[in-house]
Formats: sequence, C-alpha cells, structure tokens
Amino acid sequence: MPAARKNTNMKFIQAATDAWQTAGDDAQPAPAAQRLLTLAQWQAVRASWPAGLPAGLRLANDADVEDLADDLPRFALVVLEFPKWTDGRAYSQAHLLRARYRYTGELRATGAVLADMMPLLARTGFDAVQLRDDQVEATARQALGYFDGHYQGDVTQTRPLFARTAPAAQAEAA
Repeated sequence: MPAARKNTNMKFIQAATDAWQTAGDDAQPAPAAQRLLTLAQWQAVRASWPAGLPAGLRLANDADVEDLADDLPRFALVVLEFPKWTDGRAYSQAHLLRARYRYTGELRATGAVLADMMPLLARTGFDAVQLRDDQVEATARQALGYFDGHYQGDVTQTRPLFARTAPAAQAEAA
C-alpha cells in the first residue's frame, strides 16, 4: 500500500484565538482590519468599504457564489458554513470559488465540520477549518492522509488519474 499523502497546508482554527472578528449584529459595521461580515453586512457597506482593506465574508451554504464574483479580490477570507455534516452544499461553493472564479484567499469550513470530512474539504479547495467542538484536531490531521490519490481531477489536481499515468502522459507527448 502506498504511503499516505500528507496535506500540511490545512490550517486549523480555534475560535478563541481567531484573529478574524465578526461584526456582530451591526447592520452597517465600520471598516476594520480582519473584520468578518455576513453577506447582508457586506452588501450594506460594499460601496464605502476602503479598497485597500481586505474583508472577510461569512457565507451561508444556500448563497449563490456567482453573485460575489466581482467582489472576490476584496476578500482575504471566505468562510463557508456546514449547518449539518450531511449538508454538502458548501463543498460545491468551495469548488466554484477555486475552480471557476479562481479565488486565492483563505477558504475556511465552519459549523458541523467532522474529521472524516477532511479529504473532501481539501479536494474541493478549503485550506482552513474550524472543527466542531467534539472533534479532535489530531484525528482530522490524520484524515488528510487517508488517500494517496484519486481517480477524478479536483481543484488541487485538475487532470484525472488516467491522464497522469506514464503511458497516457507519453501518448500525449508523442
């Protein structure tokens, strides 16, 4: 069996020490460094938010990421919510943000995030997670190495396995 692939790029966030602070219930929060806004708050302050001050956005999993395409360069962080571990819409949002809209900032999973979800979180573009309170970070880190490869392409490796294997790669070169 091949050695497990290790993803050392995943960042684990602890709520108590997170540098990003929510804007609370303020409908029009004042601009500040490392301010985390809801979609409604962002829409209220978008026009007045200083161009050089990156914001963070907390996005519900039923929001359409296409509506944010023009604003993505203004976000240093996008937080996608998993209200239940069985609700995977945030995986689709993450994939769209990374693959279609080429979002390069931090993409964080929050909510009902379980250790078992780590491989798919990494494959769909998440680079940071805030685990559910009952989850163990060491177990989640171990889960990142469960699989050493995948047949399908993803946001980290766009070519499917058959196109990455030696005979297929040689045929393409010929």
